[in-house]
Amino acid sequence: MQDKNLALFAKVFGVNLVLKDEGLHVSGPSPNRELAEDLIKQILEIIRAGYCPDYEEVKHMVENYKAHKTDHRVFYKDEILITPRGKKVIAKTAGQHRYIQAIKKNDLVFGIGPAGTGKTYLAVAMAVRALKEKQIAKIILTRPAIEAGERLGFLPGDLQDKVDPYLRPLYDALLEFLGLDIYQKYMEKGVIEVAPLAYMRGRTLNDAFIILDEAQNTTSEQMKMFLTRMGFGSKIVITGD
Repeated sequence: MQDKNLALFAKVFGVNLVLKDEGLHVSGPSPNRELAEDLIKQILEIIRAGYCPDYEEVKHMVENYKAHKTDHRVFYKDEILITPRGKKVIAKTAGQHRYIQAIKKNDLVFGIGPAGTGKTYLAVAMAVRALKEKQIAKIILTRPAIEAGERLGFLPGDLQDKVDPYLRPLYDALLEFLGLDIYQKYMEKGVIEVAPLAYMRGRTLNDAFIILDEAQNTTSEQMKMFLTRMGFGSKIVITGD
C-alpha cells in the first residue's frame, strides 16, 4: 500500500502501521486495530482480483468501513463493464450497489440524490451493458432543456446543435464506455438517440433503454407524458436531485 494510504489508515483508525519484510504490522487499541486489519484484507482481495483502487476510493472505503463496516468486496466483484481503455466500471458505495441492482431487476427506476453521486454515470453504464448484451436495440437519452424553456426553436443550429449543451454529461459517459469509433457508428445508425424531452411526445419506445436526466426540472405534465412513452421490452431510468 502507498504511504499516503497508510497515513490515512493511521489517522482514521488511530493505529500504527509499519511495513516489514514479512508484511504489514498493525498495532493500536481494540477495536480499531481489528477494523483496520479487516479492511486491509478486503483491499488486498480486491487488488488480487484485478482492481487497484485509487487514493480517493481507499479514502471512501476507510471512512465507510469505520462508520458502517461495509464489505466493499461485494461491489468490486460485480463489475458493470470494462471500458475500451481497460477501466472497470463498478458501484463504489452501498447506495450505488442498490441502485445498480434496482436497474437490473426493474423496468422503471428513479435515481434520486445530490450531484456527483453517480446517478447518471451508472445509468449510462447500465444502458451500454444492456446494449452490448443485446437486451435492448437502442439507447435513448433525454433531458429537459430548462434553460430554453423547451422552446428550442429559438436557438441557432439543427436539433443536435440545440441539444448538445444540455446533454454533455451523457455524451462524455458514452464516449468513455464505448470509445469514439463505436460511439460515432451508433449515433450515425440511430442506435443511440439524443433528444430533448419535448420531442418524446407521441412516441412509443420499444426495446430501448431510456434515461431521463435532470428530471427535477420536469413539470408534472412532462413526467406523465414521458412515462407513457415506455413500450415493450424497454427500461426507463429517471435521475434527478
